Amino acid sequence: MSVETKKTKANKFSLREPSFYNIWRRIFLYLVTSVGYMVRYKLVYRLEVQGKENIPKHSDFIIAANHLSTLDPPLICGIMPQGVAYMAKKELFENLFLRWWLDWLGAFAVDREKLGVSTIKTVKAIKSTGWVLAMFPQGTRQAPGEISNVKKGFASLAKTTKCGILPIGITGTQEVHRWPFTGKIIVRIGKLIPYSDNVDDMVQKWGESIEELTGFKYIPGEE
Repeated sequence: MSVETKKTKANKFSLREPSFYNIWRRIFLYLVTSVGYMVRYKLVYRLEVQGKENIPKHSDFIIAANHLSTLDPPLICGIMPQGVAYMAKKELFENLFLRWWLDWLGAFAVDREKLGVSTIKTVKAIKSTGWVLAMFPQGTRQAPGEISNVKKGFASLAKTTKCGILPIGITGTQEVHRWPFTGKIIVRIGKLIPYSDNVDDMVQKWGESIEELTGFKYIPGEE
């Protein structure tokens, strides 16, 4: 496959039009997360959500949460009243089943090495549909106890798209439990951080908020 062909395929899954986020994907997302996953969260993990009053009624914000487990993305989808879209590394879209699954969940492809123009266009499209974008500023799962290796991309996107940042602190998803009522997940939703032209300031405010919400120590500085 030529480089040009690969680039065309990548753009197909990275650039989403507003019409992509339609009622059918919203229903599919709801059934998978709010029905399917939430049964497990409530029965096995005794899920507790605090701060729902801090969720804006509009969609001019980006969710930014700490990341402990693969349970985190569907967890956030399940507790939010809006549809929630995620970025996924472009390599995942090379697998036929994953491509179908991610496509129906509203995800879009990104190059982890750089934010392309298509990414910004897609985030703006999401904003116009009533859905919201969710991101994990740490980039990957990290052990509980500290918030480190925070990337600035989420704040740069917030600045570019004029979106506030909704901090969400998650604890307990790193523990593996299978029996009913043996685990405990607590999700705390913080107050909206208004967007500004100062990316570093937004990152700092997010880190301090997540530290307060989780009890994990925030360690500033991007690696």
